[in-house]
Amino acid sequence: MRTLLITVSALALAACGGDSDGNVVTAPAGSVENVAAPAGQNWTEVVERTPEGGFRMGNPDAPLKLVEYGSRSCPACANFSETASEPLKQQYVASGKVSFEYRDFIRSPLDISASLVGQCGGTAAFFPMLEGMMADQTAVFERLEAAGEGLQAQLQGMPPAQQAGALADALGYVEFAKARGVPEPQLRQCLADTNAAQALADGTQSAAQEYNLPGTPTFLLNGKVVPNAVAWPQVEQALKAAGA
Repeated sequence: MRTLLITVSALALAACGGDSDGNVVTAPAGSVENVAAPAGQNWTEVVERTPEGGFRMGNPDAPLKLVEYGSRSCPACANFSETASEPLKQQYVASGKVSFEYRDFIRSPLDISASLVGQCGGTAAFFPMLEGMMADQTAVFERLEAAGEGLQAQLQGMPPAQQAGALADALGYVEFAKARGVPEPQLRQCLADTNAAQALADGTQSAAQEYNLPGTPTFLLNGKVVPNAVAWPQVEQALKAAGA
């Protein structure tokens, strides 16, 4: 694997908050019926890792499958998380009609470190960690600015297996995850996993090519790009038009 900084540089061309001219999602005839969760469960608590590398919340057989390609360093993604998380979960995912999958889209080395940390806690911790990272985004940017060019030089002089961990330390991601119950030895192992980092980069390239993603966030509904949707009102409109 090439160095983290070089590997990601080719991926950092994606914009944050870009529009999409993808395929229009067509609505089914009539409304989609609610689907009850298994006894003793709430669909918002059912989270699974998907073959595409994402994490899906809700009914795995939901008739409406919403996917977000998001970046943990994208302000538009943070805005979507802040405004959409609760209504999406309580009004749509909990009904069993809609599943929500988040797939990390890598725009910068920051995203590599953040994604490795965010995925390290497993399925139960994934979405609380994601929402927390999005809420903490401004503070992370302030730490990055304070670190300055010295951090860049430090990272360039490190082997790939150490870069993500050093960046996560500098930006506060390690302490963030430890405060949420992820043991530090587990975090160190995740951050040193160059195969996982490469898989994130490869997944980003594959998605960009397959869906012609213009930037983050980009949303798919039943496998098709939701055009011109970067905020919750636009995404919710697409869900309603599809029968949710």
